[in-house]
Amino acid sequence: MYNRFSKLTVLERITVKLVSKLKKAAPRFELGIKDLQSSALPLGHAAEKDSIESFNDLNSKLSHSLLFICNGHGEDVIASEIIKRILKKIKNKNIEVLPLVGNGDIFNSIKSKNFRKIGYSKELPSGGFSNQSLKGFVLDLFAGFLIDNLKNFLIVKNKSKHNCKIIAVGDFLPLLYAWSSECEFSFIGTPKSDHTWCSGPGWDLSDFYHKFKVSEWDPWEMFLMKSPRCKNLIMRDEITAHNLIRKNIDAKYLGNPMMDFVNATNEKISNIISLKRIILLVGSRYPEALKNLNNFLDCLQDFHLSKDLVILLPLSINANVIQIQSYLNKYGYIKQSKVKFLIDEDSVWKKKDQYVLVGKGKFNSWANMAEVGLSNAGTATEQIAGLGIPSLSLPGPGPQFTKSFAKRQSRLLGGSVLVCKNKTILLKRLSLLLKSEVNRLEQAKIGKKRMGASGASKKIVDAINLYLLS
Repeated sequence: MYNRFSKLTVLERITVKLVSKLKKAAPRFELGIKDLQSSALPLGHAAEKDSIESFNDLNSKLSHSLLFICNGHGEDVIASEIIKRILKKIKNKNIEVLPLVGNGDIFNSIKSKNFRKIGYSKELPSGGFSNQSLKGFVLDLFAGFLIDNLKNFLIVKNKSKHNCKIIAVGDFLPLLYAWSSECEFSFIGTPKSDHTWCSGPGWDLSDFYHKFKVSEWDPWEMFLMKSPRCKNLIMRDEITAHNLIRKNIDAKYLGNPMMDFVNATNEKISNIISLKRIILLVGSRYPEALKNLNNFLDCLQDFHLSKDLVILLPLSINANVIQIQSYLNKYGYIKQSKVKFLIDEDSVWKKKDQYVLVGKGKFNSWANMAEVGLSNAGTATEQIAGLGIPSLSLPGPGPQFTKSFAKRQSRLLGGSVLVCKNKTILLKRLSLLLKSEVNRLEQAKIGKKRMGASGASKKIVDAINLYLLS
């Protein structure tokens, strides 16, 4: 453990020296990032294409006092909800967001003169999961992963000169950025929960590792959390916060913000209440989401009930609808021009006794309508578990939704999502859940308790305002 902390300290010193050398080599660095962009061009990464907006000029006259750093789709969603609340609560607060994974499309919905996206990012071949496979890591390297991260690191490092405060949302990478900035910061640790190793048999090597640490958070992460500049440390559940407190880390649990942006009810459910209803969650990372869709549609072609089945297919913002439609055509679904269910669907498709309703950006309003979920997703699976909806998963090759990820998720949610080894097991369990409300309630009850009720975002904003911004 000492060696790990020593390596972390050495890494920080090397990074500081690198920044210092870059400043000497390019005196105009403090006036703008264009020098860094130019130096990267020979490596084949044109800055004009990589940057997320034309907001990276550090010569801006605006004094941006608050920076969000997040590294994932679920983290982006949580950050966007908190940003909206802060903009309403503090009218003159200038806010920036730096998404480290993907393009941060969800932030495009925030319309305020006091808000903007910054940084360099792109959709990576691994979908942001380069740490889970060597192949994904190598592909990300060729896509400019390290160069983009260096550029983003330098942007964050420069924030200490502008009296900036930082809110990191995610795990190690945004936490490291915030700590290295020399700014005061808050950390919202969303992806890790000690339920993943406290629940279940606990015979995996990783389970023994986490038990030894008394937390899923690693020693180097806990080292950063103990920084005197960390003014808020907020965990996703009570058990994780409690275990960090045992390590003399002042962690708090204020509720799970994931439940704040999914509707608990929808009156339009009356239009489909007489039918059996499942929701198909294929994930937001492409092309993996298409593989998940293909696997689920392959299962459903051998699934039959005594009554009509409505399959809700909410798509992420970045989904290519034409590609989705090609998969529906492949499995024999025909687009219906005259059939309407009036739940704000974009299109209706039918094959025998199955209807597929496609809707882009409809997850928040459709999730509560389902009885069962078929889910190879991350945040969305947790959200339907929080609504009391059981689900089944069918892991694929990844890079995100692998067998290990699915198993971890099932333990996190107390079995509200069950991992199926194959198509036969999935169809058997799906039939049982759709036919028996008792079985649905039994499978879902623990997940609903672990996800908690809505309202956490307001408490988190109040805590940030009190401890970081005041």
